[in-house]
Amino acid sequence: MVTGGAGFIGSHTVVALAEAGFEPVIVDDFSNSEPGVLDGLKTILNREIRTYQIDCNDHAAMSDVFSREQVAGIIHFAASKAVGESVEKPLKYYRNNLDSLMLLLELMPAFGVKNLVFSSSCTVYGQPEKLPVTEETPRLPAMSPYGNTKAICEDIIRDCVTATMPVRAISLRYFNPIGAHPSALIGELPRGVPANLVPYLLQVASGQRASLTVHGNDYNTPDGTAIRDYIHVMDLADAHVSAVKLLVEKTEASFYDVFNIGTGHGASVLELINTFEEVNGINLPYTLGARRAGDIEQIYADVTKSTQGLGFKTKRTLADALRDAWRWQQKIS
Repeated sequence: MVTGGAGFIGSHTVVALAEAGFEPVIVDDFSNSEPGVLDGLKTILNREIRTYQIDCNDHAAMSDVFSREQVAGIIHFAASKAVGESVEKPLKYYRNNLDSLMLLLELMPAFGVKNLVFSSSCTVYGQPEKLPVTEETPRLPAMSPYGNTKAICEDIIRDCVTATMPVRAISLRYFNPIGAHPSALIGELPRGVPANLVPYLLQVASGQRASLTVHGNDYNTPDGTAIRDYIHVMDLADAHVSAVKLLVEKTEASFYDVFNIGTGHGASVLELINTFEEVNGINLPYTLGARRAGDIEQIYADVTKSTQGLGFKTKRTLADALRDAWRWQQKIS
């Protein structure tokens, strides 16, 4: 079961699961995704993926899915995810993101489902004192209700496992997923004005927006712009397959662990822009602006644990991600 399986990361993970021999079933209310994604999945995989259009907070509807499907495990993506909106509407985020997880954790033992992969985030680290961040890096107070829901959800899962609930769970702390499937049949579909760098950059490159503003060029980094760990979404999808395989192989009744999922390398905003221009042959108009409130200076992952514990390594480069993202943008523009 892939909740939020029609979303950006969810849809790419559905592809990776199917290609690895699993049978993904999508549960999505399409509140932040488009039904057309299912057509892209059908073309890529040459078959339809069973899909339930329901709210993950609907107890009766979710119980029905559990009773219809022989669920071996769950990847839980479904969540409200706009940082800015979460500051304006905190109750929406706490209700949606916490309740959906707790409902799954209630239903899993009732239907004999043991395995759970949770979609977490590097936002739980805030601005770390030391780089790169390991899984032992202290979690800092979240900068937004969205980020706080990720930390609280991790705690809920940990506490359930500590209470010897028969659940084997892994939280994957994503860094910055970008890119698209190389077929350009699925990719990221931001609604409204994109809050993230790459979707906004793509809209500038395609002429939908006049110029990109680089928020801050006076950070303590080599070129003054903020640094992030950008990971190709298909690499991130593969990490979920690795996590599912690890859980399936586990013999203990209760288990919980966390893994950073990134490349282990940081790239600055200007590096990303320059790479985009080089691989796609486009001059991107941009201006340098003031820092944006809430943005951290730099963060990137130590991937030792995910390499050793999950057997996972990224295969795709920043250039690959930006090439695939532009191919997708050209298709939807």
